[in-house]
Amino acid sequence: MAGALYLIPTPLGDGIIEPLPAYMIQKVHEIDVFITERGKTARQFLKQIKTPIPLQEMTFFELNKRTNPNDIASFLIPAIKEGKNIGLMSEAGCPGVADPGAVVVQMAHQKGIKVIPFVGPSSILLALMASGMNGQQFAFHGYLPIKSPERKKALKDLKRRSAKNNETQLFIETPYRNDGFVEDALSALQPNTLFGIATDITLPSEYICTHKVQTWKKKTIPSLHKRPTIFLLLAD
Repeated sequence: MAGALYLIPTPLGDGIIEPLPAYMIQKVHEIDVFITERGKTARQFLKQIKTPIPLQEMTFFELNKRTNPNDIASFLIPAIKEGKNIGLMSEAGCPGVADPGAVVVQMAHQKGIKVIPFVGPSSILLALMASGMNGQQFAFHGYLPIKSPERKKALKDLKRRSAKNNETQLFIETPYRNDGFVEDALSALQPNTLFGIATDITLPSEYICTHKVQTWKKKTIPSLHKRPTIFLLLAD
């Protein structure tokens, strides 16, 4: 009988394991094969939750931009041939959502491996929940262009899409470029457009706020430099 693929959410910040459900941690304690973006991060997490299985006895497959696509199917062999359960982890948050793990989940379905998701923190969903924007229709776009002119154009395009469909738009930036991103957003968007910032979600330094662009321009915005952030907009 084939093992299952467990989708294991991980903390959004270092050391913050309180949001993780106890029943999930209990199950993870039984797993010794993991697919993860970085083995180092996975080992740190497993130490935090005090897994009883020695780390040196575990198997870690790394799935990231350096992984050969032809090797990915082999990561599931322990489930198919040995009946082992496998844990899929993201670097932070929910695997398979804005995360390379989606390809593993797709392969598991194709090979008849049961896929079991656990409840856990998702920065995208938590930001949307806390934004006050439309949670019925929304879209996540990942990273927008780096250069300011192209980025402003992309923001204006998303504003038009939002207004046309009454759809919340979500996106991210590399954390060290966050402050410049906010400047471009407030410059490119219309005064009445709602703009949301969700930073350091679930951490003690968490900052979540939504205002119209015209209101943001009058406020002192805290530095978002090197702080993981989800940005949102909703236009009318």
